[in-house]
Amino acid sequence: MRQGSDGQTVIHFRAVGVTLLLAHLLLVGWLTLRPLDVPWITAANFELLAGIRADLALGPVEATRRIGGALLLLAPLGVLLPMAGGRVFVSSWVSLLRTVTAGALISLAIELGQTGVPGQVVDVDSVLLNTAGVAVAHLLVVPVWRARLRRRGLPGVRDLPRYRQETRLRDEAPGGSTPTITRVGIAP
Repeated sequence: MRQGSDGQTVIHFRAVGVTLLLAHLLLVGWLTLRPLDVPWITAANFELLAGIRADLALGPVEATRRIGGALLLLAPLGVLLPMAGGRVFVSSWVSLLRTVTAGALISLAIELGQTGVPGQVVDVDSVLLNTAGVAVAHLLVVPVWRARLRRRGLPGVRDLPRYRQETRLRDEAPGGSTPTITRVGIAP
């Protein structure tokens, strides 16, 4: 990634983030929304935590594979969504809330999309596990990543608040803003 001035580094982070986000969503869509040719299908699960209990009843190896797969499916969104947003100076809690909400909505959209796909089974626990995976990935990577960007002092990141202020001042009239004086009447 090239380091530039005037926020170029942030723009490159955003471009890479958007590209990786789209690639990941295409992969997830292909994995979860393609028709499967299976001899039989279990019923849809709308009871909270019933799918996780059923996975745990299959034994530790199969439970780890199924639950871990659901946790890891959308986990990259925990990093890619903030990266695509390109915000470095944002509250950690706000970022977590935005990312987890977006991850939950994407997971819900996938589950709703599976209702019309042959061979795919809707499971409410998948939404919970996918959202938890997004939250864990975000908490493990994003705060450290943002702190490192701030600490490294990249030109596009360190100077971003000052750059925005300079841009705002530059966009005003060439001589500055028009002064206003109280108690001066308007000429006829």
